[in-house]
Amino acid sequence: MSESLPDARLLARYATPAPRYTSYPTAPHFRPDFPAARWEALLEATNTAPAPPLSLYLHLPFCRHLCFYCGCTKIVTAHREQADDYVAHLGRELELLTARLDPGRPLVQLHLGGGTPTFLRARAQETLLGMLGRSFATVSPEDADYGLEADPRDIAPGTLARFHAFGFRRLSLGVQDLDPEVQAAIHRIQPEALTRRVIDEARGLGYRSVNIDLIVGLPHQNIRRFEKTLETVLDWRPERIALFHYAHLPDLFPAQRAIDPRALPESAEKYLLQARAIEKLTEAGYVHIGLDHFALPGDELVRALETGTLQRNFQGYSTRKGTTLLGAGMSAIADLGTAYGQNEKDLERWGAALHAGRLPLARGLELDPDDRVRRRVIMELMCAFTVGTPPLAERGRVPFWEYFATEREALAPLVNDGLVEIRPEAIRVTEIGRFFVRHVARVFDARDRSARDEPSAPRYSRVL
Repeated sequence: MSESLPDARLLARYATPAPRYTSYPTAPHFRPDFPAARWEALLEATNTAPAPPLSLYLHLPFCRHLCFYCGCTKIVTAHREQADDYVAHLGRELELLTARLDPGRPLVQLHLGGGTPTFLRARAQETLLGMLGRSFATVSPEDADYGLEADPRDIAPGTLARFHAFGFRRLSLGVQDLDPEVQAAIHRIQPEALTRRVIDEARGLGYRSVNIDLIVGLPHQNIRRFEKTLETVLDWRPERIALFHYAHLPDLFPAQRAIDPRALPESAEKYLLQARAIEKLTEAGYVHIGLDHFALPGDELVRALETGTLQRNFQGYSTRKGTTLLGAGMSAIADLGTAYGQNEKDLERWGAALHAGRLPLARGLELDPDDRVRRRVIMELMCAFTVGTPPLAERGRVPFWEYFATEREALAPLVNDGLVEIRPEAIRVTEIGRFFVRHVARVFDARDRSARDEPSAPRYSRVL
């Protein structure tokens, strides 16, 4: 991390909303009239040799507690039996998916998110794992990247051992902040001793990578309090740390109305919290993967960064670039390489589609040739902070700056502000520019540019 940090002028100009680029085009541009038949044809087309290996994101939306900050698709309930029917419906969805896929394609990556997958009762967990084992050609733990999200407050005895026996070796734990006043303000009381016990159990079982989620910008956070949280987390020495930014959007996420906006840190203070966190994490030996992800040397995420196999997907930075990403469960998003598709977010509509024998597609988008060029450029900027500028092979060797003449002009202010360097062979995001890389990538976002002035323009979270 460079000692130079953005000044007040840069913060005022660039600490503004921008897409997170977990995909390009971004999810707000997916179309509700995307033909289901076309989606199924594109799904089957991924079997064409050489067929990529498979990734699967499986969404389990249940939570026992409502966290006020959360913007995830979730179902808050104390009735665990509700998840039993959901798992049965997932089984039907997996049948519909795998009927369109060659059975020999290996499942090299699997992520269970939510909600919290550990909400499931033991029998439902066993049912789910059995379905996954029957539906896919799983691979050995040494060759796989299987991970699950977990709420340390909601992990029954035997749960971590059960998932470990299936092949899971990566565990992601929500923490957010350890300060009692911050926890009370976000309705997430979670003693640090509880989280430490879960980490110790996971390591004792043989999980090789533990991730801790933290959030910057929560009510009542300040440097002193957040440094104390960081010191405790660094003492735990998790292999990965995700340092997310809280986006206060109460119109979109009603639970956030319970948060007093007057208690939220201002943008400048939020930036200082982030800058201090980056400083402490890098001093402790963590590699800044990009944006909000950090990992210890030797972790798979660092190896992916070093080998050029790092990618952005709907979970943030991830390994196993080049797979076909399937999504199952309400709201889950799939990336076929040629198209994106998102499932129904409403539980009843999702279940009704499956009951009728249909994939529960709610919206999607097939990438056109321009989308594919721009996706590559945007993802290289987001994952490597640099992109080469040779002629575009995808566009018949058209010179890079001939194709992106408008974008070169739009980059000029970012170059003048020291966020970007344009060299003869590449565009490079500077150390300061990494704070605002979402704005650098946005220069190449033609769909966002065309929709920006429309009344229905997508709303994004602030960069800081």
